[in-house]
Amino acid sequence: MENQQQNQVIGGSKRIVAVTETPSPSSTNPNNDHHVGHQKHGWKNFFAYVGPGFLVSLAYLDPGNLETDLQAGSSHGYELLWVILIGLIFALIIQSLAANLGVSTGKHLSELCSAEYPVFVKYCLWLLAEVAVIAADIPEVIGTAFALNILFHIPVWVGVLCTGVSTLLFIGLQRYGVRKLELLIAILVFVMAACFFGEMSYVKPPAKELFKGMFIPKLKGDGATADAIALLGALVMPHNLFLHSALVLSRKIPNSIRGINDACRFFLIESGFALFVSFLINVAVVSVSGTVCGADNLSEQNKESCNDITLNSASFLLKNVLGKSSSTVYAIALLASGQSSTITGTYAGQFIMQGFLDLKMKTWLRNLFTRLIAITPSLVVSIIGGPSGAGRLIIIASMILSFELPFALIPLLKFSSSSTKLGPHKNSIYIIVISWILGLGIIGINIYYLSTAFVGWLLNNHLPKVGNVLIGIVVFPLMAIYILAVIYLMFRKDRVVTYINPIKDDHMENGTNSMELVDRVPYREDLVDIPLPQ
Repeated sequence: MENQQQNQVIGGSKRIVAVTETPSPSSTNPNNDHHVGHQKHGWKNFFAYVGPGFLVSLAYLDPGNLETDLQAGSSHGYELLWVILIGLIFALIIQSLAANLGVSTGKHLSELCSAEYPVFVKYCLWLLAEVAVIAADIPEVIGTAFALNILFHIPVWVGVLCTGVSTLLFIGLQRYGVRKLELLIAILVFVMAACFFGEMSYVKPPAKELFKGMFIPKLKGDGATADAIALLGALVMPHNLFLHSALVLSRKIPNSIRGINDACRFFLIESGFALFVSFLINVAVVSVSGTVCGADNLSEQNKESCNDITLNSASFLLKNVLGKSSSTVYAIALLASGQSSTITGTYAGQFIMQGFLDLKMKTWLRNLFTRLIAITPSLVVSIIGGPSGAGRLIIIASMILSFELPFALIPLLKFSSSSTKLGPHKNSIYIIVISWILGLGIIGINIYYLSTAFVGWLLNNHLPKVGNVLIGIVVFPLMAIYILAVIYLMFRKDRVVTYINPIKDDHMENGTNSMELVDRVPYREDLVDIPLPQ
């Protein structure tokens, strides 16, 4: 019996294009063990795919999310819960699209962008992606500084400087295994989640108001639009799209129609469960903040904390459950929450650099590069503005992520809806319509807020007229470039074909176990220098 295997590389992909196999007589027996094993152990195969979705979901519980949740709850009660619901539904859709893109093409999003777009556009997208990674690292820097401030009573700006040492700690713990590090951080993050759930059961937010806030969209009050944009930016992060499309390549997926479909389904289930847990935690944080800060019998000290709530002052929300130890437990969990964005940011930065520039950096060097850039604005703001200024910087970083989103989202939506990229695995018409409506909605809100907020600031500031004119001359062209860039990405026609025909399923119908094909399918051997989670 001879097996003929044809390897073909399209745009750098290492996936197998076709396998022609002559079935053995035993394989045609419908009662053979391989066939029965495939049917019985299908869900056991699911656990071979678990990992990428949970790693990505850690980014939905980082200090940026906690800060925006606390601000939204203290300022608007439960009225912005609908933003979290829509944001995480949208996150599930686009994260599954990112996973499907990697599974079906054998290439991740940054590689496809590099292959598809002209050189100038490619470098612009790379710079924007790097800015997104740095913006996502700023909350980690400030969150870690706040945690050190609570634990050891050192100034916030000193804590910011100390976050450079967390790079070395991150590298040291990686030696014991990435999975163990992920597990440790996940446990500590969920300890904080348990605290907020316990506090939620104690303060008992009104269920009717919770559901109204979750299903009836409102943007009332000062700063509601800005807080909603910050919430979306903290929930739907552009670098996560690059990350998820690459992490799935660490799993050996049979290059057959059934193998690809099974992998896409398993990754969707995993992402759905992980994001549902993230949704519950985010709702709990907003609910506790909204209920405690909205109480009639609030003490004067707590009123002041609620009026200017930051990650540094939020431990008082947990006193009902944890008492005097609330600040210590909160700080430890906040420290762990901050490190989650270190993991996702480092991986995302590596994949972005490798995909756009075909350049690899060692983990410690990549982490140090991102951290040193993120420390600079955090240090300046924490020295000048103190803890409240540093807290506002987290909100600004989340808004930057929201404005950056179209430059990762639009290529993903176009590629995943294109037969030249995904072939028969491209999105159904329903997913295309839903994803584009949500995507354009977020882009529209960003553009609306950007224009109205800037015009309002120009009209109400106290600068000389000459200064306003000069600022307008600089900013309005930048806004026009932003809008034109979004329009270009939306309407540019895809030209590069990267879809690879998978193996036909004839041999599977004859009883060959799909998992046997894993040994024949090389996953991304060109990424071996990047330490993928196993």
